[in-house]
Amino acid sequence: MVYDWQFIVLMIVAVLITGISKSGFAGGVGVVAVPLISLKASPTFAVAIMLPLLIVMDGFSLRAWWRHRVGSLLWLMFPPAVLGVAIGYLTYGLFDDDLLKTLLGIFSILFGLWGLLKPLRGRVMPAWVGGLCGGIAGFTSFIAHAGGPPLNFYLLQCRLTKEQFLGTAVVFLAAANLVKLVPYGLLGLLSVENLTVALLMIPVAWLGVKLGLVIQKRLSGELFFRIILTLLILLGIRLIIDGAG
Repeated sequence: MVYDWQFIVLMIVAVLITGISKSGFAGGVGVVAVPLISLKASPTFAVAIMLPLLIVMDGFSLRAWWRHRVGSLLWLMFPPAVLGVAIGYLTYGLFDDDLLKTLLGIFSILFGLWGLLKPLRGRVMPAWVGGLCGGIAGFTSFIAHAGGPPLNFYLLQCRLTKEQFLGTAVVFLAAANLVKLVPYGLLGLLSVENLTVALLMIPVAWLGVKLGLVIQKRLSGELFFRIILTLLILLGIRLIIDGAG
């Protein structure tokens, strides 16, 4: 892995955006991190380096949102998520870097379009859809730390308050990240090199969370969300081109 200035800039931007997202601002825009880092590194490296940082940021967020979680939704969605993580682990060897970039690009474009168009908001769906979304969230979280989109897809129609929505999402994703430590460790992704880079990025992660709290007071969450989703679509197109090349 070559740590040139372009990689460093992309890494800082990715961690800042994730930290802003983890502050409870702008929903699941942290999904942009892995596609962004993957422009200069392999997706495997990107997910490995982000997991310790996500866990640190989860620690910042849990203190604020823990008491607002909706336990019934967590019991519905989290067990299938563990299964989704297991499926990700068992199928890990089937994905080379080019295929991962292509899949990540497709997923990025679909989530970006879904977020901008916001279909199905306010439409009540049956519980089995919640379980399915939980399982998909576990799988996409394993391969790209992208559990937010399928999770949000179900939670957005549950008619929760903002606090309940954020509390449930924060606890779900934090628990999923802890579960991922085991398969990531078994796959050798938590190397000394990856952990060292992650450690150096912790101040940036902390800054991102604090920056999110400041931005909430100065910029519309909807506007910021749309900017990031548009960026995600462009990143998706670039990743598909790289994967095909």
